[in-house]
Amino acid sequence: MASPGAAGSIRLDKLLWFLRLARSRSIAQAMVEAGHIRLDGRRITRSSAAVHVGSTLVLPVGERIEVIRLLSLPQRRGPAPEAQACYLRVEEQAPAASS
Repeated sequence: MASPGAAGSIRLDKLLWFLRLARSRSIAQAMVEAGHIRLDGRRITRSSAAVHVGSTLVLPVGERIEVIRLLSLPQRRGPAPEAQACYLRVEEQAPAASS
């Protein structure tokens, strides 16, 4: 069996679990199937959707919405610092205040 990143993509539910954005793979599947995840601007409802390096994900994390860009594909569900090295949090620009 090939490693997750061998083909250049990974299943969305597995990615969320590997990146520690979901506590279990079944929770990740439920998040996706409920329509809470956007992949490159599209609402995704299939856990099997392929995610590639450079993809942008919008997802709920606790009480806030996170926007992350995938820098590399994780090979396993490792420690948190290893998982966090695989993505970059994208900061939303606040609208400029008009005076």
